[in-house]
Amino acid sequence: MYYVYLLVSEDGRKYIGYTANLKARLQSHNSGKVKSTKGRKWELVYYEAYKEEVLAKKRERNLKKNWRLRVALYKRLNLR
Repeated sequence: MYYVYLLVSEDGRKYIGYTANLKARLQSHNSGKVKSTKGRKWELVYYEAYKEEVLAKKRERNLKKNWRLRVALYKRLNLR
């Protein structure tokens, strides 16, 4: 399985990514191993599961590039 996930930091920043191992990836973010999320503690607030990697990559790319999709997801999750 592959996962598209949304993390929120203590100060309200958001991060969208995809991975094959959700638990290990969250640990990587929180231990400072991921350059773009270094220095903050992150909480997993949402994820979607996909059978194929290509589908997860496509969804992640769409969420990152399409502001309206991102905002719709944030509204659904009551995030600002």
